[in-house]
Amino acid sequence: MTLRPFDGADSDSEWIKSSYSTAEGPDCVEVAAAPDRILVRDSKNPHGPRLALTPTAWADFLPHASKR
Repeated sequence: MTLRPFDGADSDSEWIKSSYSTAEGPDCVEVAAAPDRILVRDSKNPHGPRLALTPTAWADFLPHASKR
């Protein structure tokens, strides 16, 4: 699997902030779903770089991200 920065997003993308993100914390993540990709960005830098993952790569990643 190769992850490359994705610098664009659909203008109508709805970004959702992680429930684990806080205004004080250093780890603030937002995701947006599109038909062919899942976008991930730093909520404190909304115009910065983004990752674009295929739905399959996102589904493979979620179990690892949800472990505490």
